[in-house]
Amino acid sequence: MRDVYANDRAGMLSPAVAGFPSLVYVPNSESGTVTVIDPRTYKIVREFSVGRRPQHVVPSWDLKTLWVNNNDGNTLTPIDPATGRPGKAIAVEDPYNLYFSPDGTTALVMAERLNRLDFRDPHTFRLRESLPMPCRGINHADFTADGSMMLASCEFSGHLVVVDLGERKVREVVRLPRLGVTPASMAHHGMMHHSMPQDVKLSPDGETFYVADMAKGGVWLVDAERFKVRRFVATGAGAHGLYVSRDSKHLYVSNRGAGSVSVVSFARQRPVGTWRIPGGGSPDMGGVSADGRRLWLAGRYHGVVYVFDTEKGRLERTIRVGAGPHGLAVYPQPGTYSLGHTGVFR
Repeated sequence: MRDVYANDRAGMLSPAVAGFPSLVYVPNSESGTVTVIDPRTYKIVREFSVGRRPQHVVPSWDLKTLWVNNNDGNTLTPIDPATGRPGKAIAVEDPYNLYFSPDGTTALVMAERLNRLDFRDPHTFRLRESLPMPCRGINHADFTADGSMMLASCEFSGHLVVVDLGERKVREVVRLPRLGVTPASMAHHGMMHHSMPQDVKLSPDGETFYVADMAKGGVWLVDAERFKVRRFVATGAGAHGLYVSRDSKHLYVSNRGAGSVSVVSFARQRPVGTWRIPGGGSPDMGGVSADGRRLWLAGRYHGVVYVFDTEKGRLERTIRVGAGPHGLAVYPQPGTYSLGHTGVFR
C-alpha cells in the first residue's frame, strides 16, 4: 500500500542533515526574533533578531537551509542548521509562507497580503512569475502524491484553490460547504458563518486532503483526485495545524481556540483522542520530533511553546519564548526532501 510518508519514519535522517544539531526554531511574530531551543534540555540556547513579523521557519527543499519568513519585513533570513545561526537576509516580497515544488525546481511564496502565488528560484529567490489568486489570503498547502497539483487554502475568503504546477495556473476553486446550520445556532456555538481554512495535509495513501478550518472547528476531507469535498470532521475550536505521526497512523490537529490537540485516525477518519492543555492555551504551528515522541507547538497568544508527549498523550512542558510565537520548526526531521512550511517531508 502506498505511503507518501514512508521516508519520514523515526530516525530516518537524510545524509544531507548528518551532523546538524537537533534544535527547535521559534519565530516570534510580535517580537521580530527567533528563539532557539535545545529539545533535550528544553533550554533556550540563543535568540536573535530577524525582519518584521517572522511567521514561519521553513526547511529548504535540499534540507541545507532554514528560511525565516519575515512577512512585514519583506525578507527571508537564512539559518545555517549546522550552527543554528542566521545569515544575511534577502529581499522577497510578502513571504507569509514558503513551499517548494516536489521536484525541487521552484520556490512557492505564499504572498498572502498581495493575494498571489509567486514562483521563484529555489536558491536565489529571484521572481520568475506571479499568479494572482481568485481568493483572499492564500497561506497553507500540500501536494498530490504525483507532485503535479497543489491544494492551497485561502483563509480570508474561505476557499481552496487547485494549482497546476506544470502549467502555473489555477485549475479549480473549491468552495467549502456551510454545514447546514443556521446563523442562530452558529452564534450559540461560537461558530462563524464562513470557513477559515488553514493547514492542509495529504493522507498517507495519497487519496485525501485534510484541511483544518479555524472557523468551523474541525477538518474537511477533500478527494485528492477529483478535489470534491467529502465531509467534515469536528475536532475543536480553532482547528489550525496538521501533523502526521511518524508511523503514518494518526494526524495531530492543533485546536488553537480549544487549547487542545485532537488525534485523528487516518484509518477511521475521525478523532480517537484529545490532549488538553491544563488551564487552556493557544496551540498553533509546529512539528513532530525526529523520534516521533514529542509534538512541539507554538502557543500563539501565550508567548510560550508547548511540548506534548505523543506516547502518553499529554502536555509535558511549557517553555516561555517571545511575543506571538508562530510557525516553529523542529530540525532536523526525517525525510529525503522538504516541501516547505514548518517541515512537510517526503
